[in-house]
Amino acid sequence: MGGDVGYTVDTNRDFDVVQVRKDFPILERKMHDEPLVFLDSAASSQKPDYVIQKMVHYYSQEYSNVHRGVYWLSDNLTNCYEQSRETVKKFINANSSQEIIFTRGATEAINLVAASLGQTLKAGDEVCITELEHHSNIVPWQMLRQRSGIIIKVVPVSEKGEISLSDVERLISSKTKIVAVSHVSNVLGTILPIKEICAIAHKNGAVVLVDGCQGIVHQQVDVKDLDCDFYAFSSHKIYGPTGCGILYGKRELLELMPPYQGGGDMISNVTFEHTDWAELPAKFEAGTPAIVEGIGLGAAIDYFSSYNIEDVFGHEQKILDYATTRLSSIKGLRIIGESDTKVAVISFVVDGTHPHDLATVLDRSGVCVRAGHHCAQPLMDKFGVIATVRSSFAIYNTLEEVDALVSSIEKARDILC
Repeated sequence: MGGDVGYTVDTNRDFDVVQVRKDFPILERKMHDEPLVFLDSAASSQKPDYVIQKMVHYYSQEYSNVHRGVYWLSDNLTNCYEQSRETVKKFINANSSQEIIFTRGATEAINLVAASLGQTLKAGDEVCITELEHHSNIVPWQMLRQRSGIIIKVVPVSEKGEISLSDVERLISSKTKIVAVSHVSNVLGTILPIKEICAIAHKNGAVVLVDGCQGIVHQQVDVKDLDCDFYAFSSHKIYGPTGCGILYGKRELLELMPPYQGGGDMISNVTFEHTDWAELPAKFEAGTPAIVEGIGLGAAIDYFSSYNIEDVFGHEQKILDYATTRLSSIKGLRIIGESDTKVAVISFVVDGTHPHDLATVLDRSGVCVRAGHHCAQPLMDKFGVIATVRSSFAIYNTLEEVDALVSSIEKARDILC
């Protein structure tokens, strides 16, 4: 991707969390005179200097609009933007860059499918989701239900935070047109058996949309191996900027789907009587895109891919195991969702404290965690809680930060209980 941003990311680097942390400038600062312990990466991850500097360079030295100008700046930035699309295509092993649609985030990507493919559904058709879905994978289907009278079926979640494939098979039938499921729960960290779900759905003639916001950064994603029909994720979960996301879709489905929005860049010809749509992927990318943010996503993937992914996941598993053991030792603390297959996300409640109060006290120790329903209120209802505290770990977190979390919780209990 053109332009000299001062340095490049070496490939095949050895994973060393001490060195990794040096790549993230925000981790050098203090919060309330305490070292910053950032444990909210499931909401939005921090950004490496490589991504930050790349974006600064293109905004300050090579910015223009894309897909429009014949002058060098526009042509160059168009090439850089499209190279990011190719980077995403390779990263998730899609067949073609035409299957990679830039969106504002996973929420827009899911809404795109619900609004566009949803036009083919009629009253009585069924959409199947699960109890652990983010609101972004619940509300668009409810909106479709209001418009067209579809039926929403919900796969239950066990007390461990898992779903049963027998329940999936029971609820998916010939009436099911779309199965929309998370790859990884943003609250519980549970990894869903996506490949098996896709097989069951396809056997019944349904298509599968995967909310991959947490999966993309904690799992090796191969869309051809999963055989999902759509895969959505947000840039800011995988060390990239906000305001940018991806919808992967199988080309044959995207070709059949009508555009999501109308405007510039998604047309090939316009008269007052008729409009012809542009070829993929432009058909679904109306208007000026988040250009530099798209380039930032490509840079974030380049950065993430510079490490052996198995080393990264191994580090995160080590953090998860250690944190689970340490947190479980705290009197009155209950972990919500203890699946045998999960990533580095732990939600919990502590007897006698409200999650918001606990998170506020932790903040005074420099520890940043999320407290609330995490945009998953039905899941909170399932477990009989109004909210949880969520600690989520990333490439840059350490065992010492887990110790800081535990110590801060124990201090907070003395204050709040």
